[in-house]
Amino acid sequence: MTPDPTDGPAAWRRLAVILALSTIGSVGMWSVVVALPHVQAEFGTTRSEASLPYMLLMIGYSLGSVTMGRLVDRHGAMRTVLLGTVMLAAGYVAAAFANNIILFALAHGLLIGLLGASATFAPLVADASLWFRRRRGIAVALAASGNYLAGAIWPTVLDTVIAAHGWRVAHLGVAAFCLMTMLPLALLLRARPPAAPVVAKSAAEQRAADRPLGMSKTALTITLCVAGLGCCVAMAMPQVHIVAYCGDLGYGVARGTEMLSLMLVCGIASRVASGFIADRIGGLATLLLSSTLQAMTLALYLFFDGLASLYVISALFGLVQGGIVPSYAVVVREHFPAKEAGTRVGVVLMATMWGMALGGWLSGYIFDLTGSYAMAFLNGVAWNAMNVVIITTLLIRARGGRSRPAPAMA
Repeated sequence: MTPDPTDGPAAWRRLAVILALSTIGSVGMWSVVVALPHVQAEFGTTRSEASLPYMLLMIGYSLGSVTMGRLVDRHGAMRTVLLGTVMLAAGYVAAAFANNIILFALAHGLLIGLLGASATFAPLVADASLWFRRRRGIAVALAASGNYLAGAIWPTVLDTVIAAHGWRVAHLGVAAFCLMTMLPLALLLRARPPAAPVVAKSAAEQRAADRPLGMSKTALTITLCVAGLGCCVAMAMPQVHIVAYCGDLGYGVARGTEMLSLMLVCGIASRVASGFIADRIGGLATLLLSSTLQAMTLALYLFFDGLASLYVISALFGLVQGGIVPSYAVVVREHFPAKEAGTRVGVVLMATMWGMALGGWLSGYIFDLTGSYAMAFLNGVAWNAMNVVIITTLLIRARGGRSRPAPAMA
């Protein structure tokens, strides 16, 4: 009889491969930011025009999370990542040879975002969840840490290469590096996830599985999407605007950049810690804890704006918010069948990305209207409060026994 690989050495080796792929593949999230001033200068565009590649990248990345999630459900992680790697490399080659900002932006939106980098986040998080039961929370958290690790590594590397050889050579270098590293790593994902154990269910248990938390699957998915939108609108306020905020306060953008880096590093620690917590109290309870602490920490920005206090609050914000996004993946795996993991994780994480995009824009719009970030911080707290109410309601329904926990979904 073949031993069950779930939670075993094979699962942990696969998780290491997933983390490596996610860290490398998430270069698309950061290269466009580092290259922006150089691209703007060469093409002679405005700052808003130079921001178009990032906007299209995020749109493509979010939509691609669903598309690639479906591919993982149907064809497995290896084929999905192989496709994503080729498209990612093609996108960087196309960007390197672009002769105007429109072609550069399309390369990012279609190839790097929609068909490339998106294959290395939500789909791989979903795949990792299928290989673990007892340690599913920490596995999902580690798999979701790749894009944060990418944010800690890639900007410095790219800035050095661009300074020495220019942004076009840097993009070609990224293409070559992704092909050389990601293709062999993807081949290590050949094995399909272990089959979920077949458990005989009573009629009541089957109804509970068909209606998780007493809701239709579609209704629960939409509810999680709305919750994800709310918490990430709030999350975007400091992540997107802390650099500008420090500039407005007279501390300089360099201090704001340091705070952002500190936030991301603390976010990695938060993601790992949230995984351990989720394995003990469940995904919904972990999500509620993280979201509540995020709202409280975000509110601190309203009362403290000294340089030292901003460093402390930014570190605290990273420590409490990092576990939010992976908790959604854990919740999905607790209440939906394994065969739907890739698609539903992709849909819910797409909503969190839209929340980040909306939150970044909305905070800037509020600043333009009021001339201050105070109302933008309050706006973030309000969206966060909506998230807390939704997750609290879902947790009450779960504790009321209207749905079976994770083992029923396997």
